[in-house]
Amino acid sequence: MDIVNAPSYVPPSAIWMWLFPVTYLIHIAEEYWAGEGYTAYLHRLRGVHLSTARFFAFQGLGVILICIGIVVSLNLKWPRFFLTIMGALVLSNGITHTVTALRHGGYGPGLVSSALIWIPLGLVTLVLLYGEMPALRFAVASLIGFAINAAVALIALRGGRLV
Repeated sequence: MDIVNAPSYVPPSAIWMWLFPVTYLIHIAEEYWAGEGYTAYLHRLRGVHLSTARFFAFQGLGVILICIGIVVSLNLKWPRFFLTIMGALVLSNGITHTVTALRHGGYGPGLVSSALIWIPLGLVTLVLLYGEMPALRFAVASLIGFAINAAVALIALRGGRLV
């Protein structure tokens, strides 16, 4: 029997993809419950008011979009592209949390999950995928991931307001 073509076969890339929403939920939990909480931290550091409702609305949207991305990328058979986007996204988010904590000399909500989960997950994902697709495609996917992180940061700095 050909295991790869069996109806119940789940490719390793699909399993790897589901690490992203799972680790995102861990990251959200730390941002909400740890320290003073991300919304209070953002207000203290930047004077930005991000309501708890907006925080959870955007985080929930993020989880949903990642899950949709997994399903779509598997159906379109481009899991490497999606994984590269996600690797770059979590790596850049983890670095952002780390740099902010270092700059302000203390813990920031999301730092532990960034340092222990997201930076390693992003790095390992990108290292494993490097060379698995054309260089331009890898670069484009990585840039999309970095750009998503930048867009999310800008939205957060606007208090969750899009306009």
